[in-house]
Amino acid sequence: MQGFVNIVQGFLDLGATVILPVAIFLLGLLFGQKPGKAFRSGLTIGVAFVGIFLVVDLLVNNLGPAAQGMVDRLGVELNVIDVGWPASSSIAWASVVAAFIIPLGLVVNVIMLVTKTTKTMNVDIWNFWHYTFMAAMIYAVSGSIVQGLIAAVIFQVVCLKVADWTAPMVSKFYDLPGVSIATGSTISYAPGIFLVQLLNKIPVIKDWNADPETIQKRFGIFGESIFIGLFLGAAIGILAGYSAGEVIEIGMAMAAVMVLMPRMVKILMEGLMPVSESAREWLSKRFGDREIYIGLDAAVALGHPAVISTALILVPVTVVLAVILPGNALLPFGDLATIPFVVAFIVGAARGNIVHSVIVGTVMIALSLYMATDVAPLFTEMAVNADFEMPEGSAKISSIDQGGNLVNWIIYKVFSLFN
Repeated sequence: MQGFVNIVQGFLDLGATVILPVAIFLLGLLFGQKPGKAFRSGLTIGVAFVGIFLVVDLLVNNLGPAAQGMVDRLGVELNVIDVGWPASSSIAWASVVAAFIIPLGLVVNVIMLVTKTTKTMNVDIWNFWHYTFMAAMIYAVSGSIVQGLIAAVIFQVVCLKVADWTAPMVSKFYDLPGVSIATGSTISYAPGIFLVQLLNKIPVIKDWNADPETIQKRFGIFGESIFIGLFLGAAIGILAGYSAGEVIEIGMAMAAVMVLMPRMVKILMEGLMPVSESAREWLSKRFGDREIYIGLDAAVALGHPAVISTALILVPVTVVLAVILPGNALLPFGDLATIPFVVAFIVGAARGNIVHSVIVGTVMIALSLYMATDVAPLFTEMAVNADFEMPEGSAKISSIDQGGNLVNWIIYKVFSLFN
């Protein structure tokens, strides 16, 4: 069993830049593409994700130290450390249930496609770690592998159904036809869509609007996404107490993120469209004129400037929330750079309105802080069992991404009633 787990872990360690091209290549062959064309599609998508994750690394490497600077300036002392999604995923894959998740997840997805209970063919296998964490969590609570796998399946089904529901919005707002997003962290913030709809019914507040197009019309050249990135990045640097040179550096980095991310997403769509068209033709011949979505990483939504703008504003907001919220014990750090991923549905539902997106994002992050605090004891126990090296001086750990995941938390609470 451990040998199989090591093989699975070795495959996943290759990352999305290898796993996704392989999955797209195999899908292309399945849908009748010639090997050369299928290989080109997979390779193009791999190149796009290399570019996307290079830009994400640029974002992470600049936001992480800035967030630490803000925390240090505020003198925050909280006893639960946000270790971020990389640590969460490694803890998940160290569980005894990990080996079952990928084959089980693929079988569940196929069954749902055949029974027409989903329209999403999720090729984002790398992000199955969210399902694995769910299974590991319930296994830690119950000691039952079966219960852990049932919890993982429930989590996956919710992700696929929400992906189906939000796919039209992803297609229209993000200009990603045939694409859905089933990433576990993004799915957690889907209830924010209802809060956006509520804001649009409240007098005065419904008229508060600041989308990239409106900003550009009002401020001209200085309203372009490259300048928005520069200004927001510089503001974060100032809040972090950076020197003038460092403020300019982080401003330039965020300007680069704003410009480069949309370019990478365009390359990704260049590789995906041939596969998507082949899939529709293949399904049409066998099941009639049926709509099908290709499930991809939420990184594809980061190409819209409103997503990055909202996320950059929410970084200092999250740090302040951690300080002022009574009962919160989580010190946000590792997952602050995950904020662009989790707000994607909120920004799409708000049609790029940064004001509404920040308001709703603030509410959802506040909930995440409380949920992450609540599961911290179990999260820490799982980390100790996985021989995870605890951050120096930390008594407990958790994360905004999975520890503060609403779907994860609800399923955990339900299973806790029986254990």
